[in-house]
Amino acid sequence: MNTKYLILGASAVAAIAAFTFLRSESPKDISQTDPAASTAMAAVRMPEIEGNAAVGQTIFESVCAACHGAQGAGNSEAGPPLIHKIYEPSHHGDESFQRAVAHGVRAHHWRFGDMPPVEGLTRGDVAMVIDYIREIQRANGIN
Repeated sequence: MNTKYLILGASAVAAIAAFTFLRSESPKDISQTDPAASTAMAAVRMPEIEGNAAVGQTIFESVCAACHGAQGAGNSEAGPPLIHKIYEPSHHGDESFQRAVAHGVRAHHWRFGDMPPVEGLTRGDVAMVIDYIREIQRANGIN
């Protein structure tokens, strides 16, 4: 493996670990702390996020949040909340998220239109995003 990529990867993991460690705050309601909450479709209570879910959070914030809102609370102008009973594991299992990212998905629950495929994410990336979403769902009573 190329040493440059190994160093970049190690640096990214270290930065995420430091961010997670330094961000030790109690659970909060996004609607009271985030200005973007004005377009949020769900009040989200955040658990402490660590491990692979913390990496998933970073990916989610940079790739998914524009449509699905901060912390998966939805964006009334762009995309549905993932912290919603519709996306509980028994209705939309992890593989449905994988397939939606890889192939896109036709609109069937919401009025936002079809979701296009998301370029540049591996199955491993999506698995960590799923870990992030599932942790938030559990903290909000969605199992």
